[in-house]
Amino acid sequence: MKALITGASSGIGKDMAKYLATLNIDLILVARRGKRLEELKKELDVNTKIIVLDLSVEENVYKLYKQVKDDNIDILINNAGFGLFGDFTETDLETELKMIDVNVKAPHILTKLFLKDMVKKDQGYILNVASSAGFMAGPHLNTYYATKNYLAKLSMAINEELRCNHSKVIVSCLCPGPVDTEFNKVAHGSFATKSAKSSYVAKYAIDKMFKGKMIIIPTLKMKLAIFGIRFIPYRLQLIIAGHIQMRKTKK
Repeated sequence: MKALITGASSGIGKDMAKYLATLNIDLILVARRGKRLEELKKELDVNTKIIVLDLSVEENVYKLYKQVKDDNIDILINNAGFGLFGDFTETDLETELKMIDVNVKAPHILTKLFLKDMVKKDQGYILNVASSAGFMAGPHLNTYYATKNYLAKLSMAINEELRCNHSKVIVSCLCPGPVDTEFNKVAHGSFATKSAKSSYVAKYAIDKMFKGKMIIIPTLKMKLAIFGIRFIPYRLQLIIAGHIQMRKTKK
């Protein structure tokens, strides 16, 4: 088997690459930071190809597909993404638009293109990395929450379409809570709650993906939280989410 992972230079993407390698699955790793990809490649005992691309550029997303479409990809993991803490009136618009390009447009395009190929073969897996944020609105992390809502709901809808069509292709969506990655550094903030280990989340997600799970939530705490919010009025949800996103602004 062969897997393509975006955002593979750090965090969940990096740990997914390591875990897939232990399953003897060949890899195509995509990220902006070529040096980190080279370092990761040296750690892996499977055939590994690295591609250095900035997926915030739409042209590069199509370029990636064209570059690997004949490589018989069995698993697509859309992991690239980032966030930005701050009130909506204060955050940088260009950064937010770039976030939408990376968190929404890139996985949308890649899912569309690779899914068509997988449906023709009637086999394959797509794992979209969203967040527990995909079930709520998020004051102080507003655009990020919105992008993850998009990815979670898109993945769920496609999963149901495939089920109705009796397809063997699986589309799953990973929705963890806070994870110990570089997210806080990039987003210029910090979570007030304890983060799960990236290696644990990566292994859990891939194991559940292979079992055909649609929504993958790694910890019991987050399972209970996401289940519970459906019984809470929207205003109270917003108040809770706002408190969760209490952050220290990076100077």
